[in-house]
Amino acid sequence: MTLPIAVIGAGPIGLAAAAHLRARGLRPLVLEAGPRIAEAVRQWGHVRMFSPWRFNVDSAARALLETRGWTPPAPEVFPTGAELIAHYLDPLAEAMAADIRTSTRVTGLARRDMGRLRDGAERDAAPFILQVEGPAGEDSIEAAAVLDCTGTWSSPNPAGAHGLPALGETAQATLIAYGIPDVLGAARAAYAGRTTLVVGAGHSAMNAVLDLVELARQVPGTRILWAFRRPLGAVNFGGGAKDGLAARGDLGARAQGLVESGAVTALAPFLIDRVAAQDGGLAITGRQAEQTVTIQADRMIVATGFRPDLGLLREVRLALDPAVEATPALAPLIDPNLHSCGTVRPHGEAELHHPETGFYIAGMKSYGRAPTFLLATGHEQVRSIAAHLAGDTVAARRVELELPETGVCSTDRAPAAPSCRAPSPATTACCSVA
Repeated sequence: MTLPIAVIGAGPIGLAAAAHLRARGLRPLVLEAGPRIAEAVRQWGHVRMFSPWRFNVDSAARALLETRGWTPPAPEVFPTGAELIAHYLDPLAEAMAADIRTSTRVTGLARRDMGRLRDGAERDAAPFILQVEGPAGEDSIEAAAVLDCTGTWSSPNPAGAHGLPALGETAQATLIAYGIPDVLGAARAAYAGRTTLVVGAGHSAMNAVLDLVELARQVPGTRILWAFRRPLGAVNFGGGAKDGLAARGDLGARAQGLVESGAVTALAPFLIDRVAAQDGGLAITGRQAEQTVTIQADRMIVATGFRPDLGLLREVRLALDPAVEATPALAPLIDPNLHSCGTVRPHGEAELHHPETGFYIAGMKSYGRAPTFLLATGHEQVRSIAAHLAGDTVAARRVELELPETGVCSTDRAPAAPSCRAPSPATTACCSVA
């Protein structure tokens, strides 16, 4: 029997990968650690996406669903994470149920009978071995190729200024949330009437701050502090009205307005070194204008981005940029050290392959530490990879995606650094933010 192509992770990109593999006549096997598909999305199910449905539904997934009588949502409506699951991902998983194993965590990946060091022509011919843990215990699965679509949601960046957790941060975990907690819903009691320090400058932080401001409107005594690692003048709030995704532009404009109006207290720059318990809350010590400052807060929300968990790939030969932790071909397109502008041009197998033949990282994890991912970008990635695995090189290299620009194309880097230019009709722009 032909070995399957293993897809690790049953989120939006993993399920899209399976749909493209099926459409190509290949056999996917999707392995999901959680008890249900899209477990990471469920954790931000209360958040409304800034991309409308027309950018969130994969082409192969749509074709499969339509054979089952699926009615697509209105293309210009903006779904929440929960709506993305209910109206798209759950029906898609049901259509591919035979190809999906939930509660199956991949703990390791290697070539059969070969560690990372062993070389030779037989390496590429050997199947992959995936070690897994499931309800029945440990097991191993063979696969012809592997797509790691596990994302980065479970690996948030810490609050510490050095890329490491601040001293005491881990010990105070019960008072610290990462990402976008549901402060208007399930987590309301933890934040209502209290002071919260939000750390981060991206869209996750903006969503958290906007929700807290609404909570403050409803519950007097709710106070919001917002810490940035850069001076306020260097913070990028997005492209506003110039953004090709209007909701994304509006999100940044509203967040900037809150800072300028004083609805939230901005601390910029504020570099966190230590977190300690104090009077049932937190004492957060950092540096501001070269002075050591301690901030009092009841809770802290850390929304400083994410990083890839590469632990299960220790025996796989990877090629990763030393800073971004994306492939060397992709890293220059998304590295925030080089630019901070519109939309990364579509890319696929050619930019994503690793020295380990048949292995790919796709989706948010393929971007390493860069905060610039859109679902539509991942759909294009897995379309190209599936075409390549099926032997259709022409389709793998063809661009079948046009992405919206952010309306931001600026840099505060050295003049020699690359900058974005107007896209040619064949490419789109040079970078994207999600």
